[in-house]
Amino acid sequence: MGVTKYGKIAILTNYREDKASEAIGVYSRGLIVNSWLTGPIHKQEATREFVRAIAASSEAKQVGGFSLVCGHINEPLAIVSNRSSDMDHITWVATEKDQTRGLSNTSVDDRTWPKILDGERLMEAAIQDHVSNQTEDEDALIEQLLQVLSTDTLPRLSQGATLDTYIQHLRESIFIPVIGDTNEREQAADTPANGSLGQNYTSGIYGTQKQTVLLARPDGRVRYFERTLYDNDAKAVPLGQGDNSFEFIIQYT
Repeated sequence: MGVTKYGKIAILTNYREDKASEAIGVYSRGLIVNSWLTGPIHKQEATREFVRAIAASSEAKQVGGFSLVCGHINEPLAIVSNRSSDMDHITWVATEKDQTRGLSNTSVDDRTWPKILDGERLMEAAIQDHVSNQTEDEDALIEQLLQVLSTDTLPRLSQGATLDTYIQHLRESIFIPVIGDTNEREQAADTPANGSLGQNYTSGIYGTQKQTVLLARPDGRVRYFERTLYDNDAKAVPLGQGDNSFEFIIQYT
């Protein structure tokens, strides 16, 4: 996930495969995010041209399954998958006001995951609560959204259950507590929104490492807030000590 001072934004989620080992590809999915963020600042049809190229790219099909959200803040955003074959399979969101759309580790039109439906419902409730409470400031809204990201409805399996044992249950919970052997130093990798406890998706422990909230106003002010729950050695970070907040005004060209 990333956003630039020129208002370009990209978020990538990996596909939740039936087995952790199936999520590995030839190339890094992170390079796709960077290729959008570091490309031309802004031009007419830039987003459409980029996602059209992703949909047709042979290299993009050689990474693990993913969905990419990209575009410019305060403009429609495209969602493209490396399992799309043409522009007919690209979804556009943020095309009008008051839209709430959930995306997780599956296709954008998959409405069977409880965490997606829960996330949409809880986010809408948090926003409405903030709007109705005239005394709440921006920090209070961020805290409400962090509570949404902390919703833990994951079924508890037997002690020592592995990621592959849990993998079909991950769709049930927005927040993923630590799974696996906490004594191992190799950890799992995932997207920023659903955390990453290390580098290796197929071994070690797994869970939500970071929580990110991005707020954007019509006047171009952006606030990017990120909370780190675990460090790269999978040690818990005291609440608040891993917080970072960045603010800027988009530089329109």
